[in-house]
Amino acid sequence: MAAHRVHALPAAPLVGVQNAERIRAVSSHAAVVALLFPALLFLAAFFAVPAFGLLACSFLTQAPDGTLGLPLTLEHYRHFFSANLYTKVLLNTLRISLITTAISIVLGYPVALVMVRSSPLVNRLLTMIVIAPLIVSVVVRTYGWQLILANGKTGILNWLLLSTGIAKAPVALLYSETAVVIGSLHVFFPMMVLPLASALGRIDTRIEDAARILGATYWRIFRRIIVPLSLPGLAVGSTLVFSLTAGSFVTPAILGGSGAQMLGMLVDQQILVAYDWPFGSAVATVLVVIVLAVNILSLRALSSRRLARTA
Repeated sequence: MAAHRVHALPAAPLVGVQNAERIRAVSSHAAVVALLFPALLFLAAFFAVPAFGLLACSFLTQAPDGTLGLPLTLEHYRHFFSANLYTKVLLNTLRISLITTAISIVLGYPVALVMVRSSPLVNRLLTMIVIAPLIVSVVVRTYGWQLILANGKTGILNWLLLSTGIAKAPVALLYSETAVVIGSLHVFFPMMVLPLASALGRIDTRIEDAARILGATYWRIFRRIIVPLSLPGLAVGSTLVFSLTAGSFVTPAILGGSGAQMLGMLVDQQILVAYDWPFGSAVATVLVVIVLAVNILSLRALSSRRLARTA
């Protein structure tokens, strides 16, 4: 019986292949870093550094001559949360942001569903209608709502109500939270519709057909199938609308006035009017923390849902 010899493969080619793979991996990582470096540098210079400077300023003490320095203090935060005026502004901001987000969800689902399930022509028309307000400056749109919601008889809405006999006296809408919600909803509504439409477009309609064949009503299909499968788009849209509404300045300044102050207006007043940079920085930091907390909670909710679905 002939003996079989086992010939070992040469080690040199294997080492060469491994080295080539390492070089390729390092090159790909270097290419990624090179592509991201300009954007990271821009964010570091114009976002991270000013943000950390604002945070540091909120802990400094302002001298009578306006200079900032030591000692470090938490007095600005204590003053913000202990004064009823500022806590009221904080609650106004949260309330207006939550109401705007809730209304945008209620109105956004029907619009997004029609965009996704309709013909291409209707889809394009609705997309243009939703995106069209973004072309116009937010200042111009807000002044337009000021003309519509004006409290006197010259306001377009009041003129229509009085002319048709629906109202006997002018309705006071301008310089109120209602006016800010209406203006914010018009400005940020596309931020809800577009993520919802993207999420709804990925839902397999055969799942809905199967549920309909089994006797499920449309409301049950919407509640048990459409909403759960579109939660990623809902979370993104809600986070965008809430964050942008909470941090807005132009809309509450023009439509809300002193009757519906928000944190963005308070930051402007403290820094540009009162010249109190530490307290204004503290208010801005509170606003940033609220927005970041909402984003983190949204991401964690989405992550936990994905883990629950894969488990």
